[in-house]
Amino acid sequence: MGLSFRLRIDSRESSKAREDISTSDECTRLLHNFSVCIRTKRNIGRSWKVIKLAEQCPWRIYQNRISRRHKQLVILPKRNLSSFLSELPDSLPLSSLLLPGTHDTMAFYGWPVSQCQFLETSLPVQLQSGIRVLDIRLSVIKGRLIAYHGFSPQRAPFQHILSTVHAFLTAPATCRETLIMSIKQEDFEITSPAIFSERVHDEVMNGPGGRDMWFLENRVPNLGEVRGRVVMFSRFGGDGTGWEGGTEGLGMHPTNWPDSEKMGFTWPCKNTLVRTQDWYAIPSFLSIPEKVELSTKILLSPERNPPVPTLSITYFSAASFPLGLPPTIARGFGWPGVGLGVEGVNSRVGKWLLDMLSQDSRDHDCNDLEKGRGRSGTDGPRLRGWAFIDFYTDPVEHGVVPLLVECNYRGRKTGEEGWQ
Repeated sequence: MGLSFRLRIDSRESSKAREDISTSDECTRLLHNFSVCIRTKRNIGRSWKVIKLAEQCPWRIYQNRISRRHKQLVILPKRNLSSFLSELPDSLPLSSLLLPGTHDTMAFYGWPVSQCQFLETSLPVQLQSGIRVLDIRLSVIKGRLIAYHGFSPQRAPFQHILSTVHAFLTAPATCRETLIMSIKQEDFEITSPAIFSERVHDEVMNGPGGRDMWFLENRVPNLGEVRGRVVMFSRFGGDGTGWEGGTEGLGMHPTNWPDSEKMGFTWPCKNTLVRTQDWYAIPSFLSIPEKVELSTKILLSPERNPPVPTLSITYFSAASFPLGLPPTIARGFGWPGVGLGVEGVNSRVGKWLLDMLSQDSRDHDCNDLEKGRGRSGTDGPRLRGWAFIDFYTDPVEHGVVPLLVECNYRGRKTGEEGWQ
């Protein structure tokens, strides 16, 4: 169970305090998942940031602004992002995990309209960074599947993507991981859905790893069933013609996907209800706060217990022309910390996750301890689902990915079956 405490530290002493913390073995044992409040004189900069520590330090420490004059140090264990799923029980359904993903995973070209990921975050880098849900958009070019986004070719052949995935899932250090791959057709105006589906089938079956690398049942599996494998999430395929078992052999296959439905939608996947939030056509950057609210809220457990298990899928990505291009929405612009700019979706989501992980309330300040109102933290709301992100390393080291990963270790009771 995570613990938390609040301690007032004068800003002039905070750097000395952090130095003492990072060099104490005893503190390393005791301070996992603690939060520390710091009094500051001015409210400048981003709403949160990562504090740089020695590489061997076993923590990630975040500075999170909680009020005009107070910031909070949130101390979390440093997880091995390249193989974090290997630490979790086989009995966990994938619907009970919080898995980081990239929206338009291979969209490295076409700035600022089509590009959604930094060129330096290639697919191997994403996998090593903890990305476990891939969003692959493809078009048929001269008989081969090529990564595409909108009108911009992204150069990578589907076979290259499959080779990268196969190498990751067969490497000794990461062979217990699993990936979900959403596949969507981008050239539906010039290539028939039937031909596209046939090409995907042929390249999957004859590509690296072949059929054995894929989980193609139309249901949400447990983690133990798919270690070292890719779960297909097919946003193509129609009635499943050409696939063994039809739609039952296309992996997780949505029954409907309304375009940019603001309030989200649901669809059944066997005994799981999939809740989906994919409002991407926001009017402009002025809608960023509303976008964040809707895309994060769905990661909370349903207020009313549904009769069947639920899986939440959310897209932190959004775009509109000309005042809401992907870099603007994801990264924001200007200097929002001093009121001269707009804080982007990624930074706001990070702030929300830090608030959840720190078990804190903005209604309490550092004077609580002085007034005898200090309180111990407990595991907070369970966050779960699959989250797709644009420019995922922004705004700071690895972006929000370590925070999403850490949520898999919160709200679970040791010894409980499947940690559910």
